[in-house]
Amino acid sequence: MNYTTLSTEARGPHVLLVRLDRPQVLNALNTQMGSDLYGLWTRLTAERGDTRCIVLTGAGERAFCAGADLKERDGMAPAVWQAQHELFERGFVALMELPVPVIAAVNGHAYGGGLELALACDFIYAARGARLALSEVRLGIMPGGGGTQNLPRAVGERRAKELILTAGAFTAEEGAHWGLINRVCDSSSLLNEALATAQAIAENGPLAVRQAKKSIHYGAQMDLLTGYRFEIEAYNRLVDTEDRREGVRAFNEKRKPVFKGS
Repeated sequence: MNYTTLSTEARGPHVLLVRLDRPQVLNALNTQMGSDLYGLWTRLTAERGDTRCIVLTGAGERAFCAGADLKERDGMAPAVWQAQHELFERGFVALMELPVPVIAAVNGHAYGGGLELALACDFIYAARGARLALSEVRLGIMPGGGGTQNLPRAVGERRAKELILTAGAFTAEEGAHWGLINRVCDSSSLLNEALATAQAIAENGPLAVRQAKKSIHYGAQMDLLTGYRFEIEAYNRLVDTEDRREGVRAFNEKRKPVFKGS
């Protein structure tokens, strides 16, 4: 996978490491990165190959992603701005609907669209000392990458209103206290911890993981009984699979299962 603004690297047989790779501008999201991300997520949806889990991080030590590239946007005509944003929108949606789990390893500051990118992942590990914010209202705009939807789902409506309307920054530790961040790590161990979790996910039945992710993601948008019926539909698709049979055999034979994704 060759991209102008991203680097990709296989880490083990089933784990893919993706880096936002514009460290000279704090991995700011420009049009090319928007195109690259959209292309990557759609490709992995259609042709995931052996990939069972993804870790998304930023290049360098200072930032995960500083948000949209405002130098590129300076003087941008409204029609061009909106066309660029539509590209970003498609990328955010493709990430949120990606069947493969994605862990955000927030290695430094994450502002605006950078935090929205992390929020669009399945969960977040963050480096100690990282600061995060949805700071768009300071620029006369508002979050447009799912921030007004994903942040309140993570921290509650009232805290999300406070954070978005004040544009205030918060620490990784505060984010963990609020339930936004799953784990705060030392900078030196962040990536290894995220990759270890990705490997643990990748060792489980890939069909089961994808169906469970889908059930959690879409079920959370339904009432309880409708969500449960959605869960059962997802569950029943796993019954007549070789992975399910292999899992039961391996348990009874007291060995590690070898899942094939079929």
